[in-house]
Amino acid sequence: MICTTIQNKTAEQILEALEKCEMAEIRLDSCVLSARETEDVFTSDVPLVATARISEIMKNEPAIQDLPEASREAKAVQIAEKRLVRAIEAGARYVDVEIEAPKQMSKRVRSAAHENGTVFIRSYHDFEGTDSLEALKAVVEKCKYHGADIVKIVTSASSEADVEKVMALYDWKGEEAPAAGELIAFCMGDAGRQSRIECLKKGAPYTYAALSEEDAAAPGQWPTEEMCKAVYSDFHFIESSEPLYMPVSKSFAQRAIIAAALAEGTSHLKGYTHCGDNEAALQVARNLGAEVELNGNELTITGISASLGSLDMPELHVGESGLLTRMLIPVMAQLSPAPVKFTGEKTLLNRPLTGAKEIMEAFESTVTSDTDPVRVPLTVNGPLKAGRAEISGKHGSQLISGLLMGLPFAEKNSSLIVREPKSIPYMFITLEVLKKFGIKIGNDMLGGPEFLASGGDWSLCTEMVFKVKGGQKYKAADIDLEGDWSAAANFLVAGAIFGRAEIEGLDTTSLQADLSIMDILMDAGASLSQMDGNKGSITAQRAPLNAFQVDASNCPDLFPILAVLAAFCQGTSRIAGVGRLANKESDRAKAILEMLTQMGVKAEIEGDELVVEGSTLVQRLLNGNLLKGGEYTSHHDHRMVMALKVASFGADGPITVDDEECVAKSFPQFPDTFSLMR
Repeated sequence: MICTTIQNKTAEQILEALEKCEMAEIRLDSCVLSARETEDVFTSDVPLVATARISEIMKNEPAIQDLPEASREAKAVQIAEKRLVRAIEAGARYVDVEIEAPKQMSKRVRSAAHENGTVFIRSYHDFEGTDSLEALKAVVEKCKYHGADIVKIVTSASSEADVEKVMALYDWKGEEAPAAGELIAFCMGDAGRQSRIECLKKGAPYTYAALSEEDAAAPGQWPTEEMCKAVYSDFHFIESSEPLYMPVSKSFAQRAIIAAALAEGTSHLKGYTHCGDNEAALQVARNLGAEVELNGNELTITGISASLGSLDMPELHVGESGLLTRMLIPVMAQLSPAPVKFTGEKTLLNRPLTGAKEIMEAFESTVTSDTDPVRVPLTVNGPLKAGRAEISGKHGSQLISGLLMGLPFAEKNSSLIVREPKSIPYMFITLEVLKKFGIKIGNDMLGGPEFLASGGDWSLCTEMVFKVKGGQKYKAADIDLEGDWSAAANFLVAGAIFGRAEIEGLDTTSLQADLSIMDILMDAGASLSQMDGNKGSITAQRAPLNAFQVDASNCPDLFPILAVLAAFCQGTSRIAGVGRLANKESDRAKAILEMLTQMGVKAEIEGDELVVEGSTLVQRLLNGNLLKGGEYTSHHDHRMVMALKVASFGADGPITVDDEECVAKSFPQFPDTFSLMR
């Protein structure tokens, strides 16, 4: 990216200039800002670097000119530190401290940076010339030793040989070398002018330019407009022409629809949007005997006041929804005194319901089909025998959610112990929905010393215990359905890589596992902001992106779009949880690897991890290494369609997808919403 240096400006002038910048360095040694002005500037969505050179403050700050010479530097250090920390606390994305700065000041600024999630840069400038390569390497090591997240090396070049020495730092291998995306190195002067772009080719997260020729902060600095033309040529960035509204979370909607259908009384579910899986849940509700009305985006459902053995239903159609199938297997085992045959359609017929047979047998109920492992069509024979049972959670949460919905109908109490739980957030979504409908279930999360020390990190939980009281009845409820973080992840990633996207209809206090996309994007360096509280609009905007590591076992639906994100992050990203992908709408791990390989992205699966070698968008543009366009298959997987459409923004030609219609399974409005990103 191109970082525009802004100096000698008022707060008002800075804010005006930021409207033309994709990234900016605010020179706090010449831009004197009050506390309020600092907050106004550094809360900008534009990624900002806070810089305050001590030597410049000593030259330019009127308040210290009359001090004794021995006191001037100490006062300049105090001023620099105060301005940098204030900027960090206001939201600076990066803070730059020169390597010559006093040790204690540097420590305090670094501490503030790490407390506030600000990237700490240690910089070295040689305004006289360029030292030997070995000397430059020693400076890099010194910067790293003193806590640099990014090392910045800038020298004055009088020849091509000087430039070559500085550029050679990017080819440095070994333990002491900075990792990908952790080095910004280029040269000043006419001889070094081109190195300011060359560094981006080599993998620098960003480079520096000036507002104009007159505003240049160093010899050889390009004007931003001229550099943008050289770097981006005719590439078009995206911006949502209006806020992008997300559909309802089908994880919440399907659970709430079934709970309302089972309840006594009339429930009102606000915020409903239709999709294939949600419509299948509504049809199930009707087939169970519930009355369903839709007025605008509000569902009114009058339930059947279900109880143990209260339904005579020999057959139930569940559409293409894996969640609906797994959730209803234990529920129908409780409600029907006779066996129930489940039927379905499309990709569901090929999806093995791994673990279903064993889980139901733990409660002395059966699931049978003509295939092994079990697939739809299948037959369920209940009821569940109340009592204590231990089951494995390694195959996911959906059948466990079904048990939590079905066991309250039993005449006696039950204890459910889940070993190796996966997709834990979805179990808590089930508990939250059940609580709204009057069902009370106790739960405990257990784990080893690491889990206890973490304060409850889901990824470290090794066992969950649920206490379910028997003889409970579902009661009608009025609830607001949440927006879908699974869908939103695609638009947030698109904005973070290719421009800017503003999203509406989400709640950042949600229990949805895919809310973790926010943490993942921030770890990767994306610029994210939210207005007006937990339910306000969220904006994702381009920023330098670096490789990330994440365990996506609890959010497997994010895998396709995380793979696209990793392709545009500098370095090697590792995404754990591949084992959770086999029984989705496609063999999702295989489909993702096939997609990345066809796009020209180096990727492989190592054990349970997807490993992706990424490059920034700018590096791909300058090196002619955009993703390869062409004809791609979605494997009839709605999440693959959405990821492929986002990837198309960074391809060297059109990407066509063989089955885009399958996106209607979760987000039929996707094509129209996607078209708003221009």
